[in-house]
Amino acid sequence: MTATTEPTTAPVALQPLDARGREIVFTHARSVNSFADIPVSDDELRDVWELTRFTPTMANTQPMRVVFVRTPEGKDRLVPHMADGNRAKTASAPVTAIVAYDTNWHEEIPNVFPIRPEMKDYFASDEDARHGAGNFSAALQAGAFILAIRAAGLAAGPMGGYDKAGIDAEFFPEGDWTTLMVVNIGHPGENAWFDRLPRVDTDKAVAWA
Repeated sequence: MTATTEPTTAPVALQPLDARGREIVFTHARSVNSFADIPVSDDELRDVWELTRFTPTMANTQPMRVVFVRTPEGKDRLVPHMADGNRAKTASAPVTAIVAYDTNWHEEIPNVFPIRPEMKDYFASDEDARHGAGNFSAALQAGAFILAIRAAGLAAGPMGGYDKAGIDAEFFPEGDWTTLMVVNIGHPGENAWFDRLPRVDTDKAVAWA
């Protein structure tokens, strides 16, 4: 497989995100529980991915993968593996993303981290290290994926209630990808949000040294 090379670009000058941008991505954003009957286009989903793929990961390894489930047939395969409380909203969401990570992510190391190609052999020989590193970096990308959905003008409804083994068997029978999270994507419908729940006090969560 031929490796693709990203254009060389200088980092942009750092400046704070404006107040509206912070509201959209962070402070006014909440997980969505119902969706309007408005389609989500392929271009919108590509935009989400184009943002997500620039997430920092360990040694630039980028192990996260995603399946966008949007057809009736795809939903019929996915919904039975969701927890009871997540089935209706998964069925009605325009798109549901199965966020996974590639269990063979180390095979890409010579392409994505060419300064240390020998790392591929290290992770090939140590399954525990490979799983730990892959899960860690994919989790970083998964968090950024939710923010990317918001930044692209869409709403995200991440879910942890599902049968992981069932989804893996249905969508990844070869065992090369494994499910990390499931996220509904679309435009908010009626009564889409619960009230904002409390945040942990800063004094309890932040220490100084």
